[in-house]
Amino acid sequence: MGRIEYYNDPKAPKPNSLVVACNLLVTDASGAILLQRRRDTGQWALPGGAMDMGETAAECAIRECKEETGITAEITGFLGVYSNPNHIVAYTDGEVRQQYENCYIGRPVAGEPTINDEADGVMFVAPDKLDELDIHPSMRQQIGDYLSGNYPYLG
Repeated sequence: MGRIEYYNDPKAPKPNSLVVACNLLVTDASGAILLQRRRDTGQWALPGGAMDMGETAAECAIRECKEETGITAEITGFLGVYSNPNHIVAYTDGEVRQQYENCYIGRPVAGEPTINDEADGVMFVAPDKLDELDIHPSMRQQIGDYLSGNYPYLG
């Protein structure tokens, strides 16, 4: 399913759904950050996605990380809640989503970076190499807050 992201764009369509999403910012022992390149947008992002009924936000973040990257991680902290109502995601099936994201901090405990049907690239990226990648502004904000120590962010 294709998608178009609108970020602070006055031409964005009006949302018809509200979704809770959870991300997991995983760092390895060297401080490199786990990123996946989304097949639907081509941009690099933290692993994350929509919550399923019956799971906690933390369980969602761990599940999405494993599904999207092949890495099993444990949560070590909480980065914040990111709720920009001007970040709209329009899907080809007609859903126009406003979402907010709970972003957790974690560390890898098992697995290897692995591509899959959602990600055509998965890797740990040193902070000084992040500017070389096409990363969506919402992900850049979360990564930037982590690197600057600005958390928990409750915006």
